[in-house]
Amino acid sequence: QVQLVESGGGLVQPGGSLRLSCAASGTIFSIDVWSWYRQAPGKQRELVASITSGTSTNYADSVKGRFFISRDNAKHTVHLQMNSLKPEDTAVYYCYAEAATSGISPIDDYWGQGTQVTVSS
Repeated sequence: QVQLVESGGGLVQPGGSLRLSCAASGTIFSIDVWSWYRQAPGKQRELVASITSGTSTNYADSVKGRFFISRDNAKHTVHLQMNSLKPEDTAVYYCYAEAATSGISPIDDYWGQGTQVTVSS
């Protein structure tokens, strides 16, 4: 069993910064890919950023140059540094992990509970 717990959301003014964190706990053999998704009102959930076990990163065009994803394998944690925030970044942000609980188990997906990020003056 793997559980993801997110933190760091809140209210911030345009141009400000926030740092989201997500920690995995439970029986973890490996976490192959960490991702951050977000869902704004009236929109589908979209991929914001991802990072592989080889630390290769991928970002949505809308956040490139502003958001930065990183991972700490020793702590089974992923972070999303969000800079130069815009009102359109307002959404519920979810962390997501592709993980295995043993060396012979399949790779399963796990989701955090979501944390609200509101960018407004």
